[in-house]
Amino acid sequence: MKTDYHLHTEFSDDSSEPMENQVKRAIELGLDEICFTDHVDYGVKKDWSEGNIEYRGGDGIAVAENARTPIANVDYPRYFEQLQKMKKLYGDRITIKQGLEFGMQTMTLDKYRKLYDEYRDELDFVLLSVHEIDNKEFWLYGYQNERTQKEYNEGYYNEIYQIMQQYKDYSVLAHLDLIVRYDPIGRYPFEKVEDQVAEILKLAIKDNKGIEINTSSWHYGLDDTMPCRQILKLYKDLGGKIITIGSDGHSTRYVGDHYEDAVRILKDIGFTQFTGFTKMKSEFHDL
Repeated sequence: MKTDYHLHTEFSDDSSEPMENQVKRAIELGLDEICFTDHVDYGVKKDWSEGNIEYRGGDGIAVAENARTPIANVDYPRYFEQLQKMKKLYGDRITIKQGLEFGMQTMTLDKYRKLYDEYRDELDFVLLSVHEIDNKEFWLYGYQNERTQKEYNEGYYNEIYQIMQQYKDYSVLAHLDLIVRYDPIGRYPFEKVEDQVAEILKLAIKDNKGIEINTSSWHYGLDDTMPCRQILKLYKDLGGKIITIGSDGHSTRYVGDHYEDAVRILKDIGFTQFTGFTKMKSEFHDL
């Protein structure tokens, strides 16, 4: 069984890859099951139904209208319609699951509750991510630039924990130490946030939630897995069993990327199974 449970398409504002291309590439690579998890980031992006969508591109340079990128969340009706189309076209060759990646903040939880209630019957899987705090996005360094390394690392994990205490309609925690990727100083010593991370993992296990191993760490040139091996091992030692494997691929280039490396690392740590999901229920497969 070979899966990729973190894939993006043209329905994410940071991808232009057609969903069908991702499906075809997954089939070429021999994947058995994939899950699309396009982005929802309330606070910094609007739903299409809100109107007045902003666009990236141009900025004084002539850019064709269709070349600009909308800064918006998933167009949900079109997204689920396209997923059904892909299942009809390719369902005899690959299993396609329906997911979303919730880029949550404590101040946007009510929007996610409403969204989940509206589309719960469509969803197999939900990633819980934190990409910004107080609407200050990590990739733009707005959150980090105002704080010390200690403050933005501890603030990041505190935000995740506060969300987890209040919101339960998710499947796994995505790229748990994502802040490492956007740390201008370098990797913050794990020992300094270990207690915070342990509380996050304990709560996830208590709530029957999991984590993912996100293989984008390789193509971003990080010096360890994401999350790092220390977090993976801590999760295992605390009794965690639910773990998905995802490429975080925003183009066909990264579908299923470094899957075998992820499996090897999970086995080295002591995992014997990994996880898929159907209708938000976990399903275990042997590594």
